[in-house]
Amino acid sequence: MTIDLKKYVATVPDYPEPGVMFRDISPLMSDGEAYRYATDQLVDYARSKNVDMVVGPEARGFIVGCPVAYELGIGFAPARKEGKLPRETVKATYDLEYGQSALYLHKDAIKPGQRVLVTDDLLATGGTIGATIDLVEDLGGIVVGTAFIIELKDLHGRDKIKDYDIFSLMEF
Repeated sequence: MTIDLKKYVATVPDYPEPGVMFRDISPLMSDGEAYRYATDQLVDYARSKNVDMVVGPEARGFIVGCPVAYELGIGFAPARKEGKLPRETVKATYDLEYGQSALYLHKDAIKPGQRVLVTDDLLATGGTIGATIDLVEDLGGIVVGTAFIIELKDLHGRDKIKDYDIFSLMEF
């Protein structure tokens, strides 16, 4: 069975600012069949990469990555914003249109040599995913793939992570 996942993406014009077409996966997540279908495809990709660990950035990376890790019976590590992780961390910064931001992982989240899938709901400019990749590699992990529900082609995020295998379920 094939499901047209684009039917489950709401497009919100001019959000969060004029000229932006926001792609919202909330309708996809609220439909059990569509959410399972999307997750199963990501699981199949992860399985093909022989993944040991899944890492996802705050917050929708958790929604996408956790069910993949669960289905595979492997761990999930959250890449969080400042002040959200209580133990010793590593940090990676990335550029935003209006400045910089940073993500953090616990220092013991990834073991050297672990095969890691980095996943999120959306690949846009690639900044968040690039920072997440940096965190994994700083800890000695091997990023064997990146996986997304949506890729926004016009924002060229693929260019920023071109040295990594990229899997996306849909493109806008």
